[in-house]
Amino acid sequence: MSERVSLAVESGVADVRLARPDKMNAFDDAMFDAVNSAIDELSKMTALRCVVLSGEGRGFCAGLDLSNFGKMASGERKGGSGIVDTPRYANGANRAQQVSFGWRDLPVPVVAAVHGVALGAGFQLALGADLRFVAHSARLSAFEMNWGLVPDMGAFPLMKELMRADVVRDLVYTGRMVEGGEAVEIGLATRLCDDPRAEALEYARAIANSSPDAIRAAKRLLNLSAEAEHRDILEAESEEMSALIGSPNQIEAVNARMEKRAPVFSD
Repeated sequence: MSERVSLAVESGVADVRLARPDKMNAFDDAMFDAVNSAIDELSKMTALRCVVLSGEGRGFCAGLDLSNFGKMASGERKGGSGIVDTPRYANGANRAQQVSFGWRDLPVPVVAAVHGVALGAGFQLALGADLRFVAHSARLSAFEMNWGLVPDMGAFPLMKELMRADVVRDLVYTGRMVEGGEAVEIGLATRLCDDPRAEALEYARAIANSSPDAIRAAKRLLNLSAEAEHRDILEAESEEMSALIGSPNQIEAVNARMEKRAPVFSD
């Protein structure tokens, strides 16, 4: 499909893979566009039954490409230009949020198969799936706090549906790593797997054998109860992130991390 994302469909099951293994499938502008294009293409497939989302190489997705943080530290991305302040889709998501939230709008189930790391943007990408199958050794993190930021790709409305409020706060406040077993225990992941992608594809084939009308009706109903408040939260995420990017403390967080020293924040 593109140099960033591959897409193959067999018997109604779409096998979507992030295809930037040399960069641990990190998000640059081309990756944002490629994932959103894949979502758009899948939305037009009338014979689609289920989607499996995974990453090539050593991990699912390492998050935002480090070059973006260099731009933030230099002030080039001040005010969130290029990532946050983008036009919104009909569901209320901007371009970055659509990467995770767009999977919710697909009429069929989406299973994220997570191995290696799912950090920051990769963490939020996995949240957009209906289910998350994770490897025992997988490591997931809402990593943004380590860069002086907050998750802004749909994490807040999506995490609220999966985990207790105090657990969500813990993950966001600390940006700590969660391994596969704990991810299942706290509700972040659905199933612990020896081979997440293989098990997700097997699961998807089983879903594909169910009535497509019933599956689509079920997803509509499952999405329905939460949709009313999603738009407001998505917009609030963007506003908070826009204020943070390029601020003195955020630049200090980036510089300190890159220089491997303790940050010195101002009050």
